[in-house]
Amino acid sequence: MKKLNIINNDKIKNILMKTLILDKIYVTNNNDYYNIIVISKLFTGISTIKKQQIIYAPLMKYILNKQIHALSIQAYSPEEWEKKK
Repeated sequence: MKKLNIINNDKIKNILMKTLILDKIYVTNNNDYYNIIVISKLFTGISTIKKQQIIYAPLMKYILNKQIHALSIQAYSPEEWEKKK
């Protein structure tokens, strides 16, 4: 069975930081399951689904070519993040 060319945490961070205006980003993974937490003013006043769509967009080619298998996204505005902490 061919081993997939899994993408690393830093590459995900770089892709998202280059394409979106983010205050903070945290990426962790367990094998090919990634957990992404992002904080940005970009997420102020929009739905959870829209927030996830914004994060998925720049990662889609990596999902489609199976470099990213499973993904959990938590996106917060700075105000939401302060309440969450």
